[in-house]
Amino acid sequence: MKEWWVQVGLLSVPLLAVYLHIPPPKLSPALLSWRSSGGYFTYKDQNIFYRDSTGAVGSSDVVVLLHGFPTSSYDWCKIWEGLTQRFHRVIALDFVGFGFSDKPRPHRYSIFEQASIVEGLVRHLGLRHQRINLLSHDYGDTVAQELLHRSLQPLMLWLLFVEAVPGRCRFHLSLIAPAYIALRAISRLCSTSSHRLLRNNRFLFSILQYINQRKKHRDRWVGALMSTSVPLHLIYGPLDPVNPHPEFLQLYKKVLPMSTVSVLDDHISHYPQLEDPTGFLNAYLNFINSF
Repeated sequence: MKEWWVQVGLLSVPLLAVYLHIPPPKLSPALLSWRSSGGYFTYKDQNIFYRDSTGAVGSSDVVVLLHGFPTSSYDWCKIWEGLTQRFHRVIALDFVGFGFSDKPRPHRYSIFEQASIVEGLVRHLGLRHQRINLLSHDYGDTVAQELLHRSLQPLMLWLLFVEAVPGRCRFHLSLIAPAYIALRAISRLCSTSSHRLLRNNRFLFSILQYINQRKKHRDRWVGALMSTSVPLHLIYGPLDPVNPHPEFLQLYKKVLPMSTVSVLDDHISHYPQLEDPTGFLNAYLNFINSF
């Protein structure tokens, strides 16, 4: 009997080939509005999309939102208005390779570059010496950890992980690796297929190198969390398949006993800011307002 991932690869080849030749769908009105309310800045010849909304009067607090994989800043749409009622500035970007930002090919995508792009955006907006809150999810968690490692004290006050990282190398790889293997199998099986298929696969593989980077630099990034004096908070959905309950939560509390934690309702999974925006926002603001 063939390995399951080979069977998946064989079944996926014709579907993927057809998919890659279908024109991309038109943007929804909501996405068009999201894009039109943002702008771009340039980082090393790359156009990076971001949104910057002015909110609460009388507050000087700023929050920067770091999205996950494989999505974009639009992940924060359901809590955006709520955040503007608390923060003076609410800022989000699309990392290079994601959303409305440039997607260069070939390109060596890395967490280090994404962290530098966040620093570049902060400078571009004239906030280099402003106290900033970071709110991150998934892929953005690791970017936040790299920023924390760089010890940018003027850049950070509170760091929150929507989906935290100490257990990533243990749990996340077990779920992502089979999909990666299947895609590798598809690449081999499609050796006579279109150049576009192979080009898209190479782009995906390049983006997915963040998984290997997490493993390679685990001590650097988890160490930053363990040694920081910056207040940390985790908002967790117990149904998250990427970070299974209760093992992940137990590991998180063991590795980061100084961090506070909010556990949402049992049916909340990997995207709490979209699945339960009210519960998520309340948990976040309760943390922020405790200082």
